[in-house]
Amino acid sequence: MADSLEARLRTLPFTGAGGWQGVPAAVLLAFAPVDGDDDLDIILVRRPDSMRNHAGQVSFPGGAVDASDADATAAALREADEEVGLDPGSVEVLGALPRVPISVSGFDVQPVVGLWPGKAELRPNPAECDVVFRPRLRELADPANHGLVPLADLVSGERLRAGQFPPDATTPVFRVAGQIVWGFTAGVLITLMERLELATPPLPPGWPRPGPAPPP
Repeated sequence: MADSLEARLRTLPFTGAGGWQGVPAAVLLAFAPVDGDDDLDIILVRRPDSMRNHAGQVSFPGGAVDASDADATAAALREADEEVGLDPGSVEVLGALPRVPISVSGFDVQPVVGLWPGKAELRPNPAECDVVFRPRLRELADPANHGLVPLADLVSGERLRAGQFPPDATTPVFRVAGQIVWGFTAGVLITLMERLELATPPLPPGWPRPGPAPPP
């Protein structure tokens, strides 16, 4: 179908990347077609509570760009393989969204967008993630799964101060699969979903457009 979600994803005007503004990092937005439906699902992971950084948070597979990585795309594919067992050879890379600087960690994150068949079993690496789930884009676009939540409900006051966020700062959220998707991950999803003309959560005042909001 000419106007299917997959067709729209394939024709998005992905951006070229400029110079890095911080520590290079990359995440993979890995979409798969849903059999019998005009929909795509996406791989998301929940970080273990024992992790030093981003404990308990939902994210895309990804991490820092290593010296051995040819570029951010190679890093995103490697990390997805290490974290959930996604075969890099099964991913058709479509392009990338604008890089997102994360002030708290100093990372400059390149979101890489790709398609994969979605048939192979994913195997979460317990050192990197304790849950792997694959919400559908139309599920994420359902207003019943949207919200606007105070950051203070999700992170400690110490982390809010470290990130220099005001005490009344809020973040849009998606509630899917018993998980809350917020901060950086929600912001990247919103950027992409708006380009696909899908409904997204309400944005707080001052939220930068078209890029994501302050990450966790």
